[in-house]
Amino acid sequence: MSLNSYVTMGRSGLRVSPFTLGTMTFGEDWQLGSSPEEAKDVLAAYIDRGGNSLDTANLYTNGHAEKIVGDYLESRPGLRDRLVIGTKFFGNLHLGDPNGGGAGRKGITHQLEDSLRRLRTDYVDIYWLHNYNPRNPIDETMRTLDDLVSAGKIRYVGMSDLPAWRFTEASVLANFRGWAPVTAVQLEYSLLERTAEGEVIPAAEAFGAGIMPWSPLRSGRLSGTYGSDRPVPDTIKTTMMGMPTDTEFRVIDAVNEIADEAGVSSAQIALAWVRGRRAVTSTIIGARTLRQLEANLASLDVQLSEDHRKRLDEVSEPQLSFPASVNRLAAAMEFGGSTVDGRAHDVFPPLAGNPTRY
Repeated sequence: MSLNSYVTMGRSGLRVSPFTLGTMTFGEDWQLGSSPEEAKDVLAAYIDRGGNSLDTANLYTNGHAEKIVGDYLESRPGLRDRLVIGTKFFGNLHLGDPNGGGAGRKGITHQLEDSLRRLRTDYVDIYWLHNYNPRNPIDETMRTLDDLVSAGKIRYVGMSDLPAWRFTEASVLANFRGWAPVTAVQLEYSLLERTAEGEVIPAAEAFGAGIMPWSPLRSGRLSGTYGSDRPVPDTIKTTMMGMPTDTEFRVIDAVNEIADEAGVSSAQIALAWVRGRRAVTSTIIGARTLRQLEANLASLDVQLSEDHRKRLDEVSEPQLSFPASVNRLAAAMEFGGSTVDGRAHDVFPPLAGNPTRY
């Protein structure tokens, strides 16, 4: 597989690369950020390999990430329309301005104009709601986004990190009103974070939205640096996430073991697993350096064997919130169960003294 093996984003006609280049590390405003020169090298390598999907946000490095992308696009005339550029809104970059962020009409419009200026373009392909505030009416948000689609300033609507019920509310409202639908959903998803399988992913599938996972390496925990038998640098021990738990180490060790068997890196195995999940359209990969980008792109050549995928599925099986486990168990009730004449007890065996149990 290659970056120009384009896939369709959900039920839309938008086609994107199987890996989307994330830009959260573009800009030295954050401790682990890359310089503008390094970031432009990463952009050039990704695009020259056939990649067409970029993901950024107004909040990334305080707007610098968007500016780096915009400066790069200006240096390559004619490139912008060949790319799918998504940016996010919600974060407030204007201290003291109560309408500088959020998901209200004034805030959305203001944030988009700022992002367009930094990106040096007159439209974005996917405009993502980055989170939600329960005090923002969802009908105001969706109507505003529909107006921006009609105005040609955005092409598609996306939602990032929203609970399933809020995404569903937005999707039902948009469908009922004939507004622009939610085309894609961003969520954290990896071998170490699969709880979205409980509600968010099924909701997205039900409404035909594409899934775009972020942090597929769980902030580097699945990169091969970690392992129960591997020394971890002190600098990693003091990071915000801290050391992996024993449960996480079981998954990490399994990834490392399978990587050794396949003769590839742990990161390649972890990325191949995410890319191969049924609902996933395009996976966001981050790269601070050109070397990191090349290492991540190498996973496009990795195809997990049936045995390897089964082992990874089993070792990382998540504990989902109610009612996921009940729903899975109750699925069999559609095809069998107790009846008043006592002729079938496929699901619930009769209790003593209560042979019919209905």
